[in-house]
Amino acid sequence: MPTPADYLALARAERDSLVLQRLAKCPYPFVWQALATNLHTPPEALQELSAARDSVWNDNKLLRLLADHPNANPVVLRAVLEAVAAKLDEGERPYAAVPALADRLELEVDEVMKLGTLRGASARLRHLLNLRLSIRIRGTPSGHG
Repeated sequence: MPTPADYLALARAERDSLVLQRLAKCPYPFVWQALATNLHTPPEALQELSAARDSVWNDNKLLRLLADHPNANPVVLRAVLEAVAAKLDEGERPYAAVPALADRLELEVDEVMKLGTLRGASARLRHLLNLRLSIRIRGTPSGHG
């Protein structure tokens, strides 16, 4: 019978897509986070993880890791965007994922800009979001060139 440590070791070192996809269904948030840092984790597993929920801290960290993952394709990124939007709308603060999403060229600027209009978006987050998106649009921060 595998232990949580066995799942974690597999999530960190495994390269087989099918094994990684099965691991995404395990109940341990530390395994989800390890999968979200494994460069071999396929988009299907990343999408599965975008809906995983445990606690505010773990969920927010996982969403940031998913937003940064190099295998996160547009489908995965939109799932992460929806999860972040839902959390912001509920008044939660998944703030670390927002700039990571803003930097992803796979997402349209308008899609990401909507995050700043939600209930949980602070003035500081809106400013950071506008700055990151203006860099994408203009190539330089607004007001600096």
